[in-house]
Amino acid sequence: MSNETEVDMKDVELNEVEQEKQPMKQSEAGNNYEISPVSEKNGIVKIKIPEEESKFTGLSKEELMKVAGTPGWIKVRWALLILFWLGWLGMLAGAIAIIIQAPRCKPLPEMNWWNQGPLYQIGDISVFANSSDPKGVVDKVRTLDELKVKGLIVGPIHVTTADNQDELNLVGVSKEAGSLTQFTDLIAAAHKRSIKVILDLTPNYKGNEPWFSNNGVTLNLKPAILYWMKYVDGFLFYNVEKISSEAPSLWKEVEVLIHNQTEKAEKMVLIGVTNQTSPDDIAATLNKTGVDLLLSGALMFKSGLEVADSVNSLYSTYNQTKLAWNIGGRIAGHLASIVGLAKVKLNQLMLLTLPGTPVFNYGDEIGLSDEQSNNPSMVWNFKEENKEMSTFRAFFKSVSERRTKERSLQFGEYLPLFNSTFAMAYLRQWDQNERFIVALNWHSNETVTLQLKHAEVPEYATVVFSSSDQNDVGKQVNLQNLEIAPEQGIMVKFPYIA
Repeated sequence: MSNETEVDMKDVELNEVEQEKQPMKQSEAGNNYEISPVSEKNGIVKIKIPEEESKFTGLSKEELMKVAGTPGWIKVRWALLILFWLGWLGMLAGAIAIIIQAPRCKPLPEMNWWNQGPLYQIGDISVFANSSDPKGVVDKVRTLDELKVKGLIVGPIHVTTADNQDELNLVGVSKEAGSLTQFTDLIAAAHKRSIKVILDLTPNYKGNEPWFSNNGVTLNLKPAILYWMKYVDGFLFYNVEKISSEAPSLWKEVEVLIHNQTEKAEKMVLIGVTNQTSPDDIAATLNKTGVDLLLSGALMFKSGLEVADSVNSLYSTYNQTKLAWNIGGRIAGHLASIVGLAKVKLNQLMLLTLPGTPVFNYGDEIGLSDEQSNNPSMVWNFKEENKEMSTFRAFFKSVSERRTKERSLQFGEYLPLFNSTFAMAYLRQWDQNERFIVALNWHSNETVTLQLKHAEVPEYATVVFSSSDQNDVGKQVNLQNLEIAPEQGIMVKFPYIA
């Protein structure tokens, strides 16, 4: 039985081997290959691969040349060429039409360097630097550049004794102010940051009156101006209405000398200071003295109604390049002492957004107050000692930066919207640029609700600055029902609408 089984298994193995050697049928080979029905040796299969069909690769150069000259193709080429030029001319005509129909931008007004940002007054160099070494002022120039200050009003620095003309030396530098070398170092540091330097050359700055009672000073003033012209970018004089009346010929020579200088590439500025507060008196002094800017008491100790009246009167009479706005100064004192700490930001906002040049006393940016005199020492470590001073400076810096970037704030038109005893609102706009509304409330206790309805004013605007609540910034407010908190100033913006 076992022998038969063994024979059968051998037969099965032999049949399997023979089947493996059978040639593959065409149906089993698939559609792509044809198997040659030849005998196979050693399990090798011959495969016949079909030849690839030739593909169409386009006309040859000779064939193209034959076709290109046919009438049909000539017509097609001309049609495409005409369509191309018609399309090009159509686009050109459309562009020209857009340019013609688009509203033209207003030409930018001519501006002087003293109109481009705040001026900063440093009456006593030593108290500003908080050091007996005037070199300290050089180290502080960077911080003034951060505030976008465009000019420093420095001094007086010349040698004099109160009410004693015999000891007057307009070209000498007093010990308190350092040396000429230190002063020129300050000028160089300021110029490096595009900050101009204006010299206060008021003769009797230590005396009771800015000018000496006799006319002997006239002999020294012109040579002194010529001397300092080599270094500084302008001059400032106090009580200009007096000197222009009592010595008109001298003052005229001073004016011509400064305005007609040709040594410097840019104009020199002549600034006057007066105690006058009436808009009519200020206008008369501007006309009489010929100064480029006149610092005055136009905004000091006045109600909102009086402030609005002063601004409206002077703006309607003069180009804003002639207008300067200040509250305080070297003699009058600091902003915080005049208006109170609670209203420092409000008045900073107003001065930086009125049409014209804002002028600040040193320390006004941090709310520095007068103590025993009008020349308190400047505080430089306010970030650690006084957080309130830090917030004052941050607010001043933000508004000043915005002023330099926005054409509407730099030289835009001024449009009064509202004024009352305690409140005031005005619009600054220029051509198609973003518009700004400033609203101020001087009242210490009462909230003011303004209904600002005007053809140039939309219903809603966005808060840019708030002197009392930074959480308001970015919020939408209704201009027809605008609430201003006590001692608050806000600025809102809205886009130009054609």
